[in-house]
Amino acid sequence: MPGGTVRIVMNGVTGRMGYRQHLVRSVLAIRDEGGVLRPDGSRLQVEPVLVGRSREKLTEIARRHGVESVHTDLDAALATGDASVYFDAQVTSERQKAILRAVAAGKHVYTEKPLAESVAEGQELVAAAEAAGIVNGVVHDKIYLPGLVKLKRLVDSGFFGRVLSVRGEFGYWVFEGDLLPAQRPSWNYRADDGGGIVLDMYAHWNYVLEHLFGGVEAVTTKAVTHIPRRWDEQGRPYEATADDAAYGIFELAGGVIAQINSSWATRVDREELVEFHVDGTHGSAVAGLFGCRVQPRVRTPKPVWDPDVPTDQDFRAQWEQVPDNQEFGNGFRAQWERFLLDVDAGRPHPYDFASGVRGLQLVDAALRSSAEGVRVELAGAAR
Repeated sequence: MPGGTVRIVMNGVTGRMGYRQHLVRSVLAIRDEGGVLRPDGSRLQVEPVLVGRSREKLTEIARRHGVESVHTDLDAALATGDASVYFDAQVTSERQKAILRAVAAGKHVYTEKPLAESVAEGQELVAAAEAAGIVNGVVHDKIYLPGLVKLKRLVDSGFFGRVLSVRGEFGYWVFEGDLLPAQRPSWNYRADDGGGIVLDMYAHWNYVLEHLFGGVEAVTTKAVTHIPRRWDEQGRPYEATADDAAYGIFELAGGVIAQINSSWATRVDREELVEFHVDGTHGSAVAGLFGCRVQPRVRTPKPVWDPDVPTDQDFRAQWEQVPDNQEFGNGFRAQWERFLLDVDAGRPHPYDFASGVRGLQLVDAALRSSAEGVRVELAGAAR
């Protein structure tokens, strides 16, 4: 790469996730701290090129952060001679066609998930990337969370013995927009705009389960729209046509059963916004965004069911915290650094478009399960 610098065309940075996590906390943080450290001790510098629909918003972001290049024309941005990477954080409905243009321009591509709106669209991206010989990757931020890093360490150490089951709880109350402004964009709740919690979160659950326990072989899901009427960013009421909650059972390779509730219509009574409770023959753990608590077999209490007598046990006090034992950086930045080093070395990225398609296959299977009220097997699901 010229001068040891990679210029990144970043599309969708005026949105919350694109701006905060990908631009400010990842790419700009890498730039301001001297670049990505290569194995040989040298540094790979980065420089963003901003592209989007609003020149006013982009110009303000560029002024605020010392970014030189701004475009409202994607093709013009892709034509920037020394820009070798394209990143997409647009709404899902706009993603596939923009990525195809970037691939045609010979750019390596890193994108938010879901990769596309359908399996067929995702497979088209896989084929295009393979034909172009580009490095490609899909966001997989959850596995970099400190709590899940600790959980992965427990799995790899054999702490659980044989893993039996996983119970996941994710979500929080997203305000409808009338009493208080909603804390998520309104398109998330319109199916025609690519909204829906299954399309959004099941793409995450696929790689999380795959990474920790094994690929999903079958799924049973009920997706619902609990809140049918919401108010948009301008205070206008609209019909919420996308699912805002999903209740799923996932059958994993090796016989592990996972249950995950995903909801934007629940009030939180747990320590973190997402928690995974893992039970194994030799121990159990509860992992969240940051913390991870364990209860090994030798310290498991022996409660006795007696509905006539109030329990005198403080069950939560019977768990121990797993220590950090390392410094945890921002997960979005960590995966950016991994992707950029893969681009620099010219090697495949492990969480590529094909990984994104597997997430979309799970989405499709889950939506079919919900619509038909059936258990759906995923063909070729073993990873």
